[in-house]
Amino acid sequence: MRGALAPEYPQMKTVSVCFVCLGNICRSPTAEGVMRHLVDEMKLSDRILIDSAGTGDWHIGEAPNERAQQAARQRGYDLAALRGRQITLADFERFDLLIAMDERNVAALHQLCPPAQRDKIRLLLEFVPQTDSRWAGAREVVDPYFGGAEGFEQVLDQCEAACRGLIAALRPQLLP
Repeated sequence: MRGALAPEYPQMKTVSVCFVCLGNICRSPTAEGVMRHLVDEMKLSDRILIDSAGTGDWHIGEAPNERAQQAARQRGYDLAALRGRQITLADFERFDLLIAMDERNVAALHQLCPPAQRDKIRLLLEFVPQTDSRWAGAREVVDPYFGGAEGFEQVLDQCEAACRGLIAALRPQLLP
């Protein structure tokens, strides 16, 4: 109709999340891959934006560790396209949540982060549902880099549980 106002549609809300570990080749890209997969399955990829980064600069531009990729592939996650990058000051503006794998990376993020944005920093395992007793009391995703294949399997188990919990926690924020 000419002259009629267009109907008002509620703005679609989005949430942006960056997973953070030390080198961005094992834990944080695994969390990113798991989260992307779950978000795609739930048809929320236009609502939840996902990335990962490291607090260190050793692996910038590198693909995730081959052991992490292999373990992820066996569960249906594809990490091959991901590349390591280092967290930047701009990331604290860009992301709603910066989710660290352990206390060491929380401390590194706090050193870089403007004080007004420190509430964006969380630990991944905070999002594991209380009903999941496997990780009761665990606060950190253990770094599997210097261990064997079982460490990468544990990281996947923890990421799957925590990412499901994270999505459940984010759902209310996605409502118009």
